[in-house]
Amino acid sequence: MDFPFPVVVCDVGGTNCRIAVKESRLEATRTIALLKTADFVGLADAIALAAGRAGVVPRSVIACGAGPVEGRHLSLTNAPWIMDGPAIAARLGLAQGLLLNDFEAQALAMPALQPQWVLPIGPPLVPVPGPRAILGPGTGLGIGCLITIGGRYVALPSEACHTGFAPESDDEARFWRYLEGAHGRITTESVLSGIGIERIHRARMAMTGRAVPPTTPAEITNVALANPGSLEAETLAVYWRLVARFAGDIAITFMATGGVTLAGGILPRITDLLDPAEFRASFEAKAPVDRLVARIPTQLVTHGESVLEGMAAIAAFPDAYALDYDRLAWC
Repeated sequence: MDFPFPVVVCDVGGTNCRIAVKESRLEATRTIALLKTADFVGLADAIALAAGRAGVVPRSVIACGAGPVEGRHLSLTNAPWIMDGPAIAARLGLAQGLLLNDFEAQALAMPALQPQWVLPIGPPLVPVPGPRAILGPGTGLGIGCLITIGGRYVALPSEACHTGFAPESDDEARFWRYLEGAHGRITTESVLSGIGIERIHRARMAMTGRAVPPTTPAEITNVALANPGSLEAETLAVYWRLVARFAGDIAITFMATGGVTLAGGILPRITDLLDPAEFRASFEAKAPVDRLVARIPTQLVTHGESVLEGMAAIAAFPDAYALDYDRLAWC
């Protein structure tokens, strides 16, 4: 497989579309646009605008999106885009292209992570060879895993964001009955995605009979960061605990002895409200396999464009990744 340069790489979510370019194998990846997904009818239009402004004529595109990939097509879960690889290639005159699920791409990007891009959570544990899991909330909730077979990287995508989520403590049980679900269910995504912060806050206030004026996750977060003693800060503490609990669930689902990495657009903004000791306590509370989980390191990606770097690495060294290029490549 060969991805002719320049290669444009795109990270498409329900809210934002990040676009970067790699001019050659040896040149650094350069971000050229941060666009709003809703401002465009599809990926080809977004790339055309960004590349035109940057003076780039792309020959290849590697893109990831928040939704399941079916061959050469991807439908965004939280936006109306249907990304059709061959149609994008024809529109832009590309020689090659590839579509990935967003957290499949996040998983494949883990080998490209630099130490300065991550924040360790908890004690300095040493990972052992084995699966490496990654998850993170944004507009939705992404989950993936990276394994190595025959010296090549293999990503395991997941739709575990749509599994049911139940309370485990008395405190959670008291407000859980007030939680607003999604599609008639309480799922991990409905609780842990960005809108989940608002849902948790409203449920906690309803539990105590307090009226909550119309608010947004960003407003709740801003109050929490400004006033660590506020009810909003308490909500964010609950949110971090739930993230940690689910991260532990993912750790044992994949037997992620190589570590669990958190990513996404939400968590890096609220690290000031993270208590590493409480995070690890919730993460490790997995009896009867708690001793296994206690040995699994956890970290948070703080570099918002690491997935772009990871896709650029695929373009530069495609043979290092065990992807079904015959089935997935656009041209």
